[in-house]
Amino acid sequence: MSLSGGCAESVMMPGMVIDREEARLQTIAQVRAFLDGATEIAFKVPKAERYPFIERVLTRFGSASQGRVGKGVLLRYLARLTGLSRQQVTRLVRQYRQEGTLSTRHGPPPHGFRRRFTATDVALLAEIDALHSTLSGPATKKVMERALLIFGDARFERLARISVSHLYNLRGGTPYQRTRWHWTKTRPTGMPIGQRRAPHPNGRPGYIRIDSVHQGDQDGANGVYHINAVDGVTQFQLVATCEKISEASRLPVIQQLLEGVPFVILGFHADNGSEYITYQVATWLEKLRIEFTKSRPRHSNDNALAESKNGAVVRKHLGYAHIPQQFAEQVNACCANYLNPYVNFHRPCFFPETITDAKGKERKRSHDRDMKTPYEKLKSLPEASQYLKLGITVEHLDAHATRMSDTQAALALHHARRTLFQSISAASRKRA
Repeated sequence: MSLSGGCAESVMMPGMVIDREEARLQTIAQVRAFLDGATEIAFKVPKAERYPFIERVLTRFGSASQGRVGKGVLLRYLARLTGLSRQQVTRLVRQYRQEGTLSTRHGPPPHGFRRRFTATDVALLAEIDALHSTLSGPATKKVMERALLIFGDARFERLARISVSHLYNLRGGTPYQRTRWHWTKTRPTGMPIGQRRAPHPNGRPGYIRIDSVHQGDQDGANGVYHINAVDGVTQFQLVATCEKISEASRLPVIQQLLEGVPFVILGFHADNGSEYITYQVATWLEKLRIEFTKSRPRHSNDNALAESKNGAVVRKHLGYAHIPQQFAEQVNACCANYLNPYVNFHRPCFFPETITDAKGKERKRSHDRDMKTPYEKLKSLPEASQYLKLGITVEHLDAHATRMSDTQAALALHHARRTLFQSISAASRKRA
């Protein structure tokens, strides 16, 4: 019985009937004649028997010893009877020649996928997140890169090369406490003080954006106020705390902030809050020859940098809980000694690139290569020393920046903040 005619029913039968009938083909010429005669084949080798069938055919015809024409005929024959594509049959033949057998390759490796990041790495990532108050993925990666490359901490050998997307995957199994943000509208003022426009630093540091953050009221008692000052070019940031928002408490703190900035102050930009739009502030800035600008109506981006730092730095590190006014001096000392050095010398942040399209619309693009600490951004400016105040040098700032590693600075801030809040809590309980 030949395969080209009435044996279709026999080939469709399972098991040894297929083996017995198909085995009658012994030469390449017989296979070619079968292919030429069986233009329409109504049968196929069952899917479960494809690999054993291909092995038997290749073994019987000695495919390795066949010439180019014979190999081509065998490929046509196998493709016709198995229903596989020519490419798939070619791959299976290659596998048979290399390994001597055919096997499915679906599913994971027999011993599972190898884990690149160990439990120690995950614990180290959690520790960094706790110390740095859960920075963004790119900023956290930059901190770990700096720990390895600048400060030589070998524990970050693998984490320094992690992708940002996988960093978030590792964070997925850890519960992170997040607090909802609550913003209140700034009180408008009609005083004709300051120029109503956005500042134009033109790449020069010294144009400060300033805003206030209230630490909440409780039982009719007011909390402290934080004053947040951020440079528009380098993002150099200083936070100070005052007992009240009154002029007597506010002006010394603002003066302290401006004196703490290492470069010369050229501009002072605030929103329309009445704590800054006053004749006293305007007169004081005029004496220092500092440009005074304020935000425009319906232009929320005029002071967006300071607003964003309110949440990313002030609220993240000092929280939302009520802090009584009598602790303003202690909180201010914590900010000056721990928070401000950490933010400016050890906390990386994005410096977006401004792209103007064909219609003149500006768009911001952030790249990992442009992520730096504020002090690194200051140093990267052309002839950065020309912007520094008299008596301040780059060497002095370098020594301050390398005095401790990023993790050590975060750990010092973490301990100082915990001690501060414990003392506030103990004093509050004692008074109650």
